[in-house]
Amino acid sequence: MDKDLEKYILEHIDEEPDILKEIDRYTNLNILRPRMISGHLQGTLLKFLCKMINPEQILEIGTFTGYSAISMLRSLHQTAHLHTIESNDEMESMLIDFFSKANLDNQITLHIGEALEIIPTLPNDFDLVFIDADKREYPQYYEAIFNKLNSGGYIIADNILWDGKVAKPNMPDSAHTKGIMDFNRLVAEDDRVEKVILPIRDGISLIRKK
Repeated sequence: MDKDLEKYILEHIDEEPDILKEIDRYTNLNILRPRMISGHLQGTLLKFLCKMINPEQILEIGTFTGYSAISMLRSLHQTAHLHTIESNDEMESMLIDFFSKANLDNQITLHIGEALEIIPTLPNDFDLVFIDADKREYPQYYEAIFNKLNSGGYIIADNILWDGKVAKPNMPDSAHTKGIMDFNRLVAEDDRVEKVILPIRDGISLIRKK
């Protein structure tokens, strides 16, 4: 997105909460590849989508520094619960601290480990799944969570335009690009779902299970 246009948009949406400002600052000062954070625009979109869908049970694949988890939960009532999976165990203590600061530690279950190993151990009644983890495994995530998603439930998948590479010739150029392209094709050909792609930041898929 054009930087001036993005700046304009950010100046005309709800103000970023203090806890999310703190997470954003911490991420940019201390974490490798800080651009992986959801950020204010996408976080606000996730908040609105959650307010519209009103899920009771959420699964997040890829916690990173907790920005998206807090964004999703902060618009929901206290009975909503989020399971989030992070593969990097060095993030654990930092995430616990931020979830506590956000007063959401009782609504979040943090799982540390490989998503494809953890997902089979989770409940079968999710209303919403947010995918933002290893791009190479997107197709496997989709297959793993599909039967755990309630009918009428939603999947939100991030980075599905992959810096525009998905529409360029001579692709895929890497296992990550291939994972995204295979995921997009899998969803497009799946008549069990309705789907749309939003060209926001690096692309977001909204997928509804019929």
